[in-house]
Amino acid sequence: MSDHSLSPAWLASWASRVSETLKTMTDEFQRRHGFPPGANEVRLADHDDQAAARTLAQAGTVPADLVTFYGTIGDVTWADVGNGYFVDPAGDVLLRFKQYGTVDLGADRKAGGLVIGSNGGGLSYVAGPGGAIYRTRTASPDEPELDRVADDLRQFLEMLERSLKRFVANDEPGCL
Repeated sequence: MSDHSLSPAWLASWASRVSETLKTMTDEFQRRHGFPPGANEVRLADHDDQAAARTLAQAGTVPADLVTFYGTIGDVTWADVGNGYFVDPAGDVLLRFKQYGTVDLGADRKAGGLVIGSNGGGLSYVAGPGGAIYRTRTASPDEPELDRVADDLRQFLEMLERSLKRFVANDEPGCL
């Protein structure tokens, strides 16, 4: 396992840290923004999430870290961090895969990727089979143009955490 591979222990630590930061954010949200916060949580995986993760693993093009992630984390819903950040439940990723297949990552990439989440601005996050995370440039699902935003899922989660901390500090989440 490389230093950037995900483990259940690292994910549990990450979930604990960001949940604490989310609590700080939501405790002061209405005072700072003038309206109550929406859903802002990291939900731990339940039996259904874990079963969907195992099914995803059988698809063959799913990065091992994504399966590890869904074995520990059910989903990420940060509705009030900037426009929002969302990592979908494994069941939703699996359903989208069954209905639409993979996202074309371009000629220079070997296989398609899986849409794993989005931001509140209509852009999607796609996990490539090698583990890199991409973001669409537009909200159009037809022939999306993609930018690589992280080398792996751990780096992506660390970037999300920095965006959350930045938002709590100055109401600007950055450009993830």
